[in-house]
Amino acid sequence: MNRIWAPWRMTYILAADEVPDACIFCQYPAEEPSHHRDRLILCADERAFVIMNKYPYSGGHLLVVPRAHVSNPADLSTEDYHATMDLLRVATERVRQALSPHGFNLGMNLGRVAGAGIDKHCHWHIVPRWNGDTNFMPVIGDAKVVSDHLQTTYDRLLPYFAASEAVSG
Repeated sequence: MNRIWAPWRMTYILAADEVPDACIFCQYPAEEPSHHRDRLILCADERAFVIMNKYPYSGGHLLVVPRAHVSNPADLSTEDYHATMDLLRVATERVRQALSPHGFNLGMNLGRVAGAGIDKHCHWHIVPRWNGDTNFMPVIGDAKVVSDHLQTTYDRLLPYFAASEAVSG
C-alpha cells in the first residue's frame, strides 16, 4: 500500500475543536500589509479582503471576507454586502485568469454544523475546479490531494490581484 503523507493537516486536526481567542478574519487584515504574504492575504480594502484558505479543498481555494464581524450575511450593511459581493466577482475572475480552472464552486457555510471552520465571521469560498480533480482519496483515504504548495499558488495569484483596479493590495 502506498502512503501519502500530509503532516500539515495534523495542526488542523488537533485544533479543530479549539476556539481561538481572536478572530483571524478581524486580526489578519488589521495588521500591516507587510504581513499579508505570511497571512496569505491577496488583497484588502476598507470593507472586505481576499485570503487563501490555509486548508484548501483544491489549489487556489480562496475566501472572500467582509471586514465587519458578523456571522450572518443578512447582518451586513448594504455597503459592506455590495463591496464583498463585488470583491467575490472580481476575485473569481482573477482566479480564472491566473489558474484557468474549468469551473468553480462558490458558496458559504453558515454555522459550525454546516461546515464553517470559523463560524462567527461569515465568508464566501471560491473553489476552482478542473476536469478530473476528484478522485478516490477523500472517500477511501480520508485525505485530499492538493497539487500545489500554498506559497507557490499565492505567488501565482498575487500579480492578478495587485494589477486589479477593482481591488487594492
